Amino acid sequence: MNKFMDQDFLLSTETARHLFHDYAENMPVLDYHCHISPQEIAEDRQFDNISQVWLGGDHYKWRLMRANGVPEAYITGDAPDREKFQKYAETMEKCIGNPVYIWTHLELQRFFGYHGALNSRTAEEVWNLCNEKLRDPAFSVRNLIRMSNVTLICTTDDPIDDLKWHKFIKEDPTFDVQVLPAWRPDKTTNIEKPEWVEYIGKLAAAADDEIHCFGCIKRAIRKRLEFFVANGASVSDHGLDYVVYEPATEDEVNDIVKRRLAGETLTAKEVAQYKTAFMLFLGREYHRLNWVMQLHYSCRRNNNSAMFAKLGPDTGYDAVSDFGPVDQTAMFLDDLASTGELPKTILYSLNGADNNKLVSLMGCFQNDEAIGKMQHGSAWWFNDTLPGMRDQMTTLANGGVFGNFIGMLTDSRSFLSYPRHELFRRLACQMIGEWVENGQYPDDEEALKEIVQGISYNNAVRYFGFNL
Repeated sequence: MNKFMDQDFLLSTETARHLFHDYAENMPVLDYHCHISPQEIAEDRQFDNISQVWLGGDHYKWRLMRANGVPEAYITGDAPDREKFQKYAETMEKCIGNPVYIWTHLELQRFFGYHGALNSRTAEEVWNLCNEKLRDPAFSVRNLIRMSNVTLICTTDDPIDDLKWHKFIKEDPTFDVQVLPAWRPDKTTNIEKPEWVEYIGKLAAAADDEIHCFGCIKRAIRKRLEFFVANGASVSDHGLDYVVYEPATEDEVNDIVKRRLAGETLTAKEVAQYKTAFMLFLGREYHRLNWVMQLHYSCRRNNNSAMFAKLGPDTGYDAVSDFGPVDQTAMFLDDLASTGELPKTILYSLNGADNNKLVSLMGCFQNDEAIGKMQHGSAWWFNDTLPGMRDQMTTLANGGVFGNFIGMLTDSRSFLSYPRHELFRRLACQMIGEWVENGQYPDDEEALKEIVQGISYNNAVRYFGFNL
């Protein structure tokens, strides 16, 4: 029997152990997509207790607690932090096979030196151990980042953001980790949302301009793009239901925008026409700026309407969607490619059944503009499991060039999430080790070192073009 999550956890062959411990384990971390707060980094927040840093805002954990019958007061409510932690510990002991169980214990090991199991009986011990360490200035937010060997973080930022916290961090000589904004224009994209008209007013104010037509939106967005460029941005991210493609003329889109600004309700086709035109405009802008475009889709959000009304978005009520039509994604990419304006693109579907579709589609648009110009993004959200990551990487290896894969991201709101990179690297080394020991790839030390270190870190540095 293997020991519980020991140094060779998941590494069942000699080759896998060698690749991980000698080549992957100590590589830096480049977190090119996450949801952590730049303000908390700027202010170097010190957490009062483990519940604050672990349970605050983490909808992965909230879903599990709800599935264990925990009352909402102990999840997002006003119960004391110690009681919330107890409920989480009681939930954990039942979560055999869940990736959150693994993440939780990797974080306990790497940050707090605790190698036991969190459960109802050990909760008090773990609570006291973690809180004693968190009170130490060495466990401030910035030091947690340093401790994790992180070189660069891309946060998730709205086009109207003033980016003051990013500026503060950049100008602070005491912190050498780059914290860059990433462009997330979903609120401009979602013309069907009730709050869209009000948001467009805020976009106009941020751009110091007037918006009364589609051309005005594009002008304002260009201004904000240049502002983001001036503050180090080179990555966009889009949270989509699916990649839509319903082309229309400029005059038709202008009319749609004008009527929506006047308070009219649009048809589904008109919504699709606007979104298509806006996304095509952005894709061409990204190509002009040499940015990377990330497309996250196939998520059906806010399914529990009563809880959405009570708690708002991103609180654990989203699910996998089965409506991600590859034909519309293909036509969208082809429209950009037909004019030579398809930017470097990372495709993520929340539906693991789309993996083979996306890998095959990516191959249609690869070219020599970049090594691995089209990327299949790492297993995302509900797919961020051991079988989900294995399936994503196996599909990519079968249909593409696995050695050019840009690897893992955290997609997290927690400063303790960086061991997710370790889990990913362990699994990648295990898979590569299996292929070598099965005779599917030669035991070529230099080639294997380059592949493992590339997937762990180096490929992402090259792909995004970060100055590290």
